[in-house]
Amino acid sequence: MNYWLVKSEPEAYSWSRFVSEGKAVWDGVRNYQARNNLRAMKEGDLVLFYHSVSDKEVVGIARIVKEHYPDPTADSDKWVVVEMVPEGSLKRPVSLEKVKKDERLENIALVKQARLSVMPLKREEFDALVQLGEGQ
Repeated sequence: MNYWLVKSEPEAYSWSRFVSEGKAVWDGVRNYQARNNLRAMKEGDLVLFYHSVSDKEVVGIARIVKEHYPDPTADSDKWVVVEMVPEGSLKRPVSLEKVKKDERLENIALVKQARLSVMPLKREEFDALVQLGEGQ
């Protein structure tokens, strides 16, 4: 199993909307590195959902239910989407400030490559973020 983090501006697509809809096609990614990360996602992988720009916090956990296929919103077949479902909200959102203060997360892509919208996580980074979100 692999672990990931995806970013979305809550004004564009929020965690609450995702939960309400029950499933999302993660489309519109137009960065090659992020696209390559989408291609690497496998069914069953776990994904942390991060509100970017305004809130800057990890808010929930999702699961990949369909591996990559061509993005129907793109003009080219080089872009892909995945499908995911919400697994659950974190008890407490984990702010970017809290992430930056935690030694276990000092090398996380969220800090090192802040503009990347789809990024891999090591299992221990994923676990640390979930622990922070559960108040541990």
